[in-house]
Amino acid sequence: MTYEKKKVLITVKTYPHPSSTYQELVCTAGVLEDGSFIRLYPVDFRYMPYWKWYKKYQWIEVEVNKHDKDHRKESYRPKIKSIKTVSEPLTTKNNWTERKKFVLAKGCQTMEELWGLQDVDKTSLGIIRPREISDFIIEPCADEWKGQWQDVLKQNSLFGPDKKPLEKIPFKFSYMFKCNDDRCNGHKMMIEDWEVGELYRNMKNKFNSAEIAAQKVKEKFFDMICAPNIDTHFFVGTVLSHGTWVILGVFWPKNNAMILL
Repeated sequence: MTYEKKKVLITVKTYPHPSSTYQELVCTAGVLEDGSFIRLYPVDFRYMPYWKWYKKYQWIEVEVNKHDKDHRKESYRPKIKSIKTVSEPLTTKNNWTERKKFVLAKGCQTMEELWGLQDVDKTSLGIIRPREISDFIIEPCADEWKGQWQDVLKQNSLFGPDKKPLEKIPFKFSYMFKCNDDRCNGHKMMIEDWEVGELYRNMKNKFNSAEIAAQKVKEKFFDMICAPNIDTHFFVGTVLSHGTWVILGVFWPKNNAMILL
């Protein structure tokens, strides 16, 4: 099997999900030095050696080959042992200038444009800049993993590491927004950012209330991140099994127009 080395700026890590094959999976995506998107799959992030853990907006080097079981054009299988962090996370100085240099190198698109590219060449990652973000929806869902995933989480491998607890988030969080596209009729899309799950868990532990924790998530990811003085972008990608699009993360420098006022 032939691998090639790539340098990747990590932009997305989703909340872990149980996996019968890989213990658990974290959708990891980023951009190459020219701004092209890449997905590293599969990655069982919490089970990697600690010194290989990477942060968002940190450059890593990794050996990859084109994924043979994932038809999405940006998907590559990483050789986990080859992962090496090669920088500190890029700073937010000068209104995220260093991050913008790479994240926005290819510009932004709309969901309507991405749907078209998905049909043409199996595009499955992108960054969009909504024209309007109208709401952040909180919907209750199951507070336990479904039966098959509970079994996976309980099973310890004879030769592998012990299973780590993985808390199920009992809410679905979604954005309501419109794209700057005449074809757009509005979107409701789930957000699966790891930071959403971690913020919920931290707030639940602090306030001992699931409802308060969910509201604290909305306060940050809507009231703060989608405020008028913020130039909010969404990292978006498809779910392998369905081809549907979800929000993987948020890119939120300040709005340059507001800075000049």
